Amino acid sequence: MQNWYNKNTDDLCKAILSLKTKEECYAFLEDICTIKEVQDISQRLAVAQMLSQGISYTTICRETGASTATISRVSRSYEYGAGGYKNVIARLGKENDNA
Repeated sequence: MQNWYNKNTDDLCKAILSLKTKEECYAFLEDICTIKEVQDISQRLAVAQMLSQGISYTTICRETGASTATISRVSRSYEYGAGGYKNVIARLGKENDNA
């Protein structure tokens, strides 16, 4: 177990999992994060989605506004991380297929 896994992060995960609608999620994110933090997190997800499609750093940088340093960090996490990006991207893909 990672050293940042603790009661507080457990409670945060439980809180996120308790959300039922997109509106509830927006409200929670608005309360718990700054708008900039939400934008940064959503940008990282967009970068990971584009990396998963094999899109070049140059195109990702131009389309998302992410720096090459951010793209590189996301790429490392996507390729060698815990699998969170891949899991979410796969689920979003299935959700879009069912829409």
